[in-house]
Amino acid sequence: MDILTYRDYCLSFPGATEDLPFDENTLCFKVAGKIFTICDIEEFESINLKCDPEKAVELREQYPGVVIPGYHMNKKHCPAGIPSGEHG
Repeated sequence: MDILTYRDYCLSFPGATEDLPFDENTLCFKVAGKIFTICDIEEFESINLKCDPEKAVELREQYPGVVIPGYHMNKKHCPAGIPSGEHG
């Protein structure tokens, strides 16, 4: 997946908006003012997602190496997905 496909997908959700609240490289997508996913615009090596803790564990077990604990995020609620499907 490339960043434009990711962006189009995120903005397809009803009420979704995009923002750069932290710096010029950290793109956040929100619904009702709440962040549901974050990525680095320049590197786009991972996508941090927000979900319930049980789902995060389920996704890590179902997709080992592709879904990992979120970088700089709450590891319980925010898994990270690797867009290329490969984790180095």
